[in-house]
Amino acid sequence: MSLTKTVEIDKIEIVNKYCVQVRQKTTILENDNEISSTFSRWVITPGSDYSNEEHRVQSICKVLHNENAIREYKESLNKPSLDD
Repeated sequence: MSLTKTVEIDKIEIVNKYCVQVRQKTTILENDNEISSTFSRWVITPGSDYSNEEHRVQSICKVLHNENAIREYKESLNKPSLDD
């Protein structure tokens, strides 16, 4: 019996116009058959440090998180919500 663990970024999405959502899949294989998997997600907002992210994620953030996106995102944080 051979157990193997793999960790990979399996999905990168753009949400709420400028935010990059990353999904990481962790898979446990037994003799090359998947016996378990779990997912974790995180969001990278405009202006956040993404230097420790995988190359593909960095490339997307570099294009998407320009000065205009950072400004618009910060302005959106100051808008009153419908609950106010």
